[in-house]
Amino acid sequence: MRLTLTRPDDWHLHLRDGPALGAVLAHTAERFARAIVMPNLKPPVTTTEAAGAYRARILAALPAGASFEPLMTLYLTESTSPAEIERARASGFVHAVKYYPAGATTHSDAGVHDLARLEATLARMEELDLPLLVHGEVTDPAVDTFDREKVFIERVLAGLVRRYPGLRIVFEHITTREAVEFVAAAGARLAATITPQHLLLNRSALFDGGIRPHNYCLPVLKREHHRLALLAAATGGSPKYFLGTDSAPHARGQKETACGCAGIYSSHAAIELYAEAFESVNALSRLEGFASFHGADFYRLARNSATLTLIREAWTPAPSYPFGADVLVPFRAGSPVAWRLAPAGG
Repeated sequence: MRLTLTRPDDWHLHLRDGPALGAVLAHTAERFARAIVMPNLKPPVTTTEAAGAYRARILAALPAGASFEPLMTLYLTESTSPAEIERARASGFVHAVKYYPAGATTHSDAGVHDLARLEATLARMEELDLPLLVHGEVTDPAVDTFDREKVFIERVLAGLVRRYPGLRIVFEHITTREAVEFVAAAGARLAATITPQHLLLNRSALFDGGIRPHNYCLPVLKREHHRLALLAAATGGSPKYFLGTDSAPHARGQKETACGCAGIYSSHAAIELYAEAFESVNALSRLEGFASFHGADFYRLARNSATLTLIREAWTPAPSYPFGADVLVPFRAGSPVAWRLAPAGG
């Protein structure tokens, strides 16, 4: 069985920098035409100038002959000014601004403590139609880890949508039925990305025969009824949901440790994993919309013209990939994936 799609895009991707960037970029470029690149480097990408320099490093690291466009983002801080938003919008290469609640996830220490301090900045984003990308979790230690997305909707996102009705917002990597329902009920300016791991796994995968650090990500995996709600949203044909892997590479030593990093690396098999998820509910006919059309339309970019072909043939990802001085353990390492990419030209 073969499945040919308009070449997809990844609307939420971590590429890191330096040797780590060089180690992972080829996997994404082989599958995706474009990707929204997260700005949470150390130090974070907080200015248009820094985003342009990072973009140049990504392009320089591409394998020879690869066709891939990085779509850059700025890291929102409480010092981000309306003038910086103007520069970003005028650049032509910055396509969004990322909001991390301070301390919510990897490299989010420079994030925002109080959005009320950024009213002028958010208003300018609304005026210039520059999207806001939201990591949707509260960081209140009194809130259970598994409830942080739900509480974020109640405490933050609902008010944000109400105060800035013209602001395009992407609710990133949603994980709960409540998030699906909130996005569905909101206006057309709110959309959401969904990862392959949240379509394929529930929270039991964190404890399958012992602690599974390579299945740990933020927002954390949730109960089975949440996974099923995400799967129904992704495969239901609504343009409000689209592909965003949140592929996040970490060295094995940073995952297999007493306080391991959050993040799952899926770029090596991303579109293949989404095909598995869609096939599980007999919805392969809707994969192209989710992977190739909905995100481009929301970001008001042209749809890609090239195609990509998948073959229904199992293959097994390597147990690890080189990653600087260490190695990177990918999602589904050493276990079969049901679909594979057809060879170029095949």
